[in-house]
Amino acid sequence: MIKSYSIQNSLALEITLDKHTENQASVKITLNEADYQPKVDAKLKDYAKKANIKGFRPGKAPVGIVKKMYGTSVLVEEINTILSEELNNYLKAQSFRILGEPLPEIEDADAIDWKNQKTFDFTYRIGFVEDVQVQVDASLAATAYEIELDEKTIQDTITNLREQNGEKVDAEASAEGDSLKGVLKAVNGEFEEEVSFELSAVNEKSLKKFLGLKVGDIVEFDPSKTISANLAETFNVSEEDVAKLAGPCTLIVEKISRTQPVELNQEFFDRAFGPGVVSTEEEFEAKVKELLAENYNRELRVFADEELKKTLLAQANIQLPEEFLKEWLIRSNEGKVSTEEVEREYPAYARQLSWSLISNAIAKANDIQATHEEVLARTRAMIREQMGMYGMSEQIEQYMDTFVDNYLKEKEGNNYMQMLTSIQNDKVLDFVREKAEAATEVVTVEKFKSMLEN
Repeated sequence: MIKSYSIQNSLALEITLDKHTENQASVKITLNEADYQPKVDAKLKDYAKKANIKGFRPGKAPVGIVKKMYGTSVLVEEINTILSEELNNYLKAQSFRILGEPLPEIEDADAIDWKNQKTFDFTYRIGFVEDVQVQVDASLAATAYEIELDEKTIQDTITNLREQNGEKVDAEASAEGDSLKGVLKAVNGEFEEEVSFELSAVNEKSLKKFLGLKVGDIVEFDPSKTISANLAETFNVSEEDVAKLAGPCTLIVEKISRTQPVELNQEFFDRAFGPGVVSTEEEFEAKVKELLAENYNRELRVFADEELKKTLLAQANIQLPEEFLKEWLIRSNEGKVSTEEVEREYPAYARQLSWSLISNAIAKANDIQATHEEVLARTRAMIREQMGMYGMSEQIEQYMDTFVDNYLKEKEGNNYMQMLTSIQNDKVLDFVREKAEAATEVVTVEKFKSMLEN
């Protein structure tokens, strides 16, 4: 297929598209002297008017001298400008969707004789997809979920909150949930350090020998067979020291610490939820239940969204130009990623790209857009949630507009575009869920955990 565009010299510029596969093609652009020379000559004349060349008054150097000095660089610059503009215009006019960016054939570029050639051929490889087709109606499988909280989950959460806000006290004998401090020594090695660690790091099979210990007791164990967590993190030692802990070690107990849960009183209620929000144990429990439900339902929404995306991805069955995209990722990152890294990360990248194509197709077909006001509102909500975690929610409101503005301008505006895309994606999923007439399924916490595992 050949398509021509007119440039300023009114001559036709020839662009040829050659499709190799259903999603990869080559674009060849041929430039004759008449296509670029008028622009090159005009640029050289402009240089001559401004050039300060030794032996000539400023702006009086002959064009021939200027051409000898700058002709090749001006030629390259003007040809690159023409190529960029015409290739971009040509690809915009196509019905297919370009992925990544055109890749110039490097071998062709290296063979160019800029001083003597008059006609230039440039070839670019492109990857693309044709129109994405998605059927959104009641035939689409979609489910929404809602949590059903049990009493144990609520009480366990309250216990954790009380312990997290409690204080450490000394204990006479160790019990589950305690932490131990003492001198850890390798029986057959050189390692000997004072360490502290939580008994929660001990595996269930070995826990019994750590219960009922008192200050001064000595317990022998093999850390590699006893500690279920990372040894370096558990004992706060280097990886080099971890190697010294192979085999039997002894711990001389120096201190046993236990968390004393905080009392359920007004001071704790205010610290947990803000002044005056709750004032009784019943209200506290109700608030915990409310927030638990919000958190689980938020997680269930994410889970349901991922399920729905899988369904849409399977239906659309987009065939991406894998070979092209992998090469583009390597070349566009200019040595920052290896071939191995691209191979490893490509499946996740391809899935996200395919979903983006589907989401944009549905949004375009159904006039779904995210607004500037929605971006501001979601950014405010995000900042309130983050700041609230540090007990700063009351102080930030007067500076909220500044926080929002600064965040959205960060990363050269990428934060704004990411927020805009996120909102549009949510709107698309809501639209699909509505059209699919999604049924709501109530699930328990245990059922949700099982769903995540599967």
